[in-house]
Amino acid sequence: MPPWFHRQQAYAKHRAIWYGALFSAVTGLLFYLAAAKFMEGDIRESFTNHARTAQNTINARIKSYTDVLRGTASLFSTIEPVTREQFREYVLGLNVRNHFPAIETINYAQYVRHQDLPAFEQRMRAEQQAGRFGGAPFKVTPVVAEPDHSIITFIEPDVPWFGAFGYDLHTNSYVRATIAASRDGAALMTSGTRIVAMSTPSQTGLGMRLPTYRPGMPINTVDERRAAYIGSVGIAFSVPKLIKGVLDEMPVDPVRLTLVDVGQGLKVVPPRPGQPPIVLFDSIATDAQPAPPLAAGNDIVTVKLPVDYNGRIWEATFSARKNALYNGIEQYFPLLAMAAGSVSAILIYALLYTLTSARIRAVQLARDMTKELRDSQARLQLSHASLRRLAAHAENIKESERKRIAREIHDDLGQNLLALRIDADMLASRTRERHPRLHERVRATLQQIDAIIKSVRQIINDLRPNVLDLGLNAAVDWQIREFRRLTGIACELVENEHELDISDHCATALFRILQESLSNISRHAHADRVRVDLHVENSNITMMVCDNGIGLVRDGVGKPGSFGLVGIEERIHLLGGTFTISSNGGKGTCVCITVPIANENGSLRTHPAGQTHGSDHFIPA
Repeated sequence: MPPWFHRQQAYAKHRAIWYGALFSAVTGLLFYLAAAKFMEGDIRESFTNHARTAQNTINARIKSYTDVLRGTASLFSTIEPVTREQFREYVLGLNVRNHFPAIETINYAQYVRHQDLPAFEQRMRAEQQAGRFGGAPFKVTPVVAEPDHSIITFIEPDVPWFGAFGYDLHTNSYVRATIAASRDGAALMTSGTRIVAMSTPSQTGLGMRLPTYRPGMPINTVDERRAAYIGSVGIAFSVPKLIKGVLDEMPVDPVRLTLVDVGQGLKVVPPRPGQPPIVLFDSIATDAQPAPPLAAGNDIVTVKLPVDYNGRIWEATFSARKNALYNGIEQYFPLLAMAAGSVSAILIYALLYTLTSARIRAVQLARDMTKELRDSQARLQLSHASLRRLAAHAENIKESERKRIAREIHDDLGQNLLALRIDADMLASRTRERHPRLHERVRATLQQIDAIIKSVRQIINDLRPNVLDLGLNAAVDWQIREFRRLTGIACELVENEHELDISDHCATALFRILQESLSNISRHAHADRVRVDLHVENSNITMMVCDNGIGLVRDGVGKPGSFGLVGIEERIHLLGGTFTISSNGGKGTCVCITVPIANENGSLRTHPAGQTHGSDHFIPA
């Protein structure tokens, strides 16, 4: 070979190596970027789930504190007047320190008209002199020239809150308007205003109030609520104590949580331009730096979620560094993915060869599996047919056994009971004059025998009603009368002018289907009217049972443990008929059954209406 040929071969080999290296590098880079993006999405989703758990915890705590407020309001709505001792005992019973540690005070503000203010102050000073509460001499502060006032009269714990006694909440015009709206709407009030006595630059105290009305007075309209209004109860709580422990439960450390009040409404609304947000809580805030700036950058994960504070919206911002969300090996996952991608690219040709050979084996395996699946399907169909034949055989045995037991009870026990009753009746007639006490015992025995006979007749009817021996028409008519008697539901029978002469097996199956349909109606349909149609058309017997109930509920057909409709369908299948069920939501259900019935010569036999046939085996009344 000439030297230039060897040089060309070497050049092609080196070019293939460089192409392979480039392809491997590009593939590894793509794997690295995909893994990094996946990891970032995964840690963001994981952090969002942790934040939602914390959000649910905060919502649950707010709800529990709201329930405390509603329970306190119910005290004033059921007892009039509530004494200071009753209020103190109620608050002590709540064990606020242990169960609701964020609550600082529970108070009651009494509604007082301006003209009643002097008498109110005099009464409160008398209570103070009687030792019911301490502090400086009671005085309404500040005094404002308003037609009415909302004055704090109860507060627990009263130490160290003596200074709150006599404070008029109507001093603040915004609070006054909010209380008025709460009174007129019988709604909980959350003004979002900080409580100055409880707040510091880095700590926030908030309150909730709920109006109370005089017991027994109507509060259906605004005028009625204003007439019945007697005051409002409130709780003051510390937001940091409310949040305490929430971040400790998150498996990420450290996590920063910031709560911002964005105002009234159902959606988070950003603050207006130039208006700073109302920061209620910041997990890293101090009195020296009450509002540190939020951390930003690619290494920070931030999740913002709304918290419903009884109609006001708090925006909860959770933030943490990404490296705090990785465990030991996860941070190396993108590099591992890049290495895996590079190795995969190098082995791509071997992989293609493996896939090609694997495809041939897969096609052969698919053929074998298809053949095995078809064989299994054929065996399953044979098994299904055998099970249906077994079910039909079991059903025939069950009906035959029912019929045999019913006849044996009728012929043996029924006749014996009848003979026993005749003997007892003869004994009663002979002892009527001579032995009054024995006569009474005999009459009691006769009543017991009659009850036993009635019970035996009921057992026979439960096993197999004798009326089936009179034909399907008579059996259907009897079952409908029994349904009306037992349930009180109006039931109408519409049928042809002929009596049906069909096999006992077919009549029994149709009768059992009617029983099951009526049983379903009485238990589930909540209907007050039922219609049963029994017709013969074109050598087919059609039975339709319709009601005006609530219809079939969703997932009601075929649910586990429900075999009524399945049993009806199997009975119809054994008779070679069809079964349909239709239901309009809230407009009732209709079950339609069509069965071919023919005698040995292929024609249907009927009798004029009124003619019956069958057995007269009945236990006498």
